[in-house]
Amino acid sequence: VLTFMELRPDQNALDYFAAAGYYTELMSRVVGPNGKVIAYNNPEYRKFSQDGPTKRYGNNRLPNVTEVTTPVESVQLEPASLDAVLFMQGYHDLYWRPKDGSWPQTDPAKALAQIVPALKPGAVVVVVDHVANAGVEPTESATAMHRIDPAIIKRDFEAAGLKFESESPAFASSADDHSKEVFDKAIRHKTDQVMYKFRKS
Repeated sequence: VLTFMELRPDQNALDYFAAAGYYTELMSRVVGPNGKVIAYNNPEYRKFSQDGPTKRYGNNRLPNVTEVTTPVESVQLEPASLDAVLFMQGYHDLYWRPKDGSWPQTDPAKALAQIVPALKPGAVVVVVDHVANAGVEPTESATAMHRIDPAIIKRDFEAAGLKFESESPAFASSADDHSKEVFDKAIRHKTDQVMYKFRKS
């Protein structure tokens, strides 16, 4: 993932919906002491992660990581400050609408509108997510199965002003027919996933 992102020492990166920060830590080690990684979660994602972030970032364990927890609509990023952004299996959650109201009405377009101005020219955004069948409405697939049609990802990021550059088959799996929720024991950790790279001109 990080090779596909072209992540290098001294860069500034954002891990969007970082959860407990597994990829945040990997990114922090790549960018090194002169780089910076923002581990972003909204309050709901942070709560879901329990004490994972505290264990990972506590006591200044990763001094180049800044943990940010704020609602999606309140994210503030410095203009032209980021070299790379990662959405690791979390972009679909911007479309998630659980019936119990445990997730706010997040707006994917507004989220991307906050990120794009923060990208430096040439910056890369990588999106990895669980595949839904083509043509399924994203709120439906995200809410029912935590999946998203890759065409929706491409549509959204291009509409936000980024250029689709390439994809990697690293997480593709023909054994997944997209009919099960990603947490189903039969398919968990073995889902068919897409990995797309977008770039800011």
